[in-house]
Amino acid sequence: MALSEPSFTIGIEEEYLLIDRETLNLAADPPEALFAECEDLLGAQVAPEFLRAQIEIGTRVCSTMQEAAADLRRLRKTVSGVAEKHGLAIMAASTHPFAAWGEQKRTEKDRYAMLAEDLQGVVRRLVISGMHVHVGIDDDDLRIDLMNQVSYFLPHLLALSTSSPFWQGKDTGLRSYRLAVWDELPRTGLPEQFESFGEYNRHVQMLIEAGIIDEPTKIWWDIRPSARFPTLEMRICDLCPRLADTVAIAALYRCILRMLWRLRRQNQRWRRYANMLIRENRWRAQRYGCDGELIDFGIRRMVPFADLLEELLEMTRPDAEHFGCLAEIEHTRSILARGTSARRQVQTYEAGLADGLAPEVAIGAVVTQLVEETVAGL
Repeated sequence: MALSEPSFTIGIEEEYLLIDRETLNLAADPPEALFAECEDLLGAQVAPEFLRAQIEIGTRVCSTMQEAAADLRRLRKTVSGVAEKHGLAIMAASTHPFAAWGEQKRTEKDRYAMLAEDLQGVVRRLVISGMHVHVGIDDDDLRIDLMNQVSYFLPHLLALSTSSPFWQGKDTGLRSYRLAVWDELPRTGLPEQFESFGEYNRHVQMLIEAGIIDEPTKIWWDIRPSARFPTLEMRICDLCPRLADTVAIAALYRCILRMLWRLRRQNQRWRRYANMLIRENRWRAQRYGCDGELIDFGIRRMVPFADLLEELLEMTRPDAEHFGCLAEIEHTRSILARGTSARRQVQTYEAGLADGLAPEVAIGAVVTQLVEETVAGL
């Protein structure tokens, strides 16, 4: 019997940081009216986040990348417009270049209060934002099978998205310091490999019955079966200031999943590799972004990311043509050519210092750049 094709619908979530336009610092205590007006305009597509200086949006369930891009543009534009009324701006980056985590205030919600009590110091440092991409896969077991296989490609997607080189005013030397903060939490990182949805569910139920978690959304892996939707939710990526970059990475993730489904339809599959190997590539993506090399496990050698990206674009070309998003995934070449946000942030900072700017002024210029890129073209 022919394997029926999943819907492969697409949805994108982004978590914006709220910026005081005068100080360029995080708005630690933004007015409640801002959130209320956003909810009036966007309904369930907008929500507060763990910190008051954050706000989260989510697109509708979309059938095409063009539809997803249009909805994401509308959401960014709406939230940006409301923030501007209150003297604030939104910033789509995974860390604020100089904000101090100890100065931030938590959103007053029962869920967040429970997290604060449970996780203590590690969650108080969580001044980070990410983007999550949901792809619709209705069959439970297929969702698990594709999760097992697509984990191989998570470092590649992370490398393209990196936007968090700074932490509390210092260049960390990492392209994604966000992951260093995130990985301090439990139940993060690469997912386990499961033979079926039933096996996955038994492990989740053990944690629930033991009182470790009360529901599956508190499993925060780099990729997971969504507990709310019939989707496979990719969570490893940093947040991209440029909307076109977000769309390109989301499109590539969607195409990779369909490529893996095509292999399965032909009674083939992507070879599984141990997490200890994939973690090495994850670290290299976290450290170097797309400027370095990743391990090609097939040939057991380090390969420039640019070469791996070309191979990936070639492998997924039939899927991009199927979805009508060839231009979107080929935009990843532009990301590679001009560098991810992390590289551009460091370049702006170093150029400021070279021009004689004080460090606090040079890093303020990075914030200004990020705010401008977030709303460019909206």
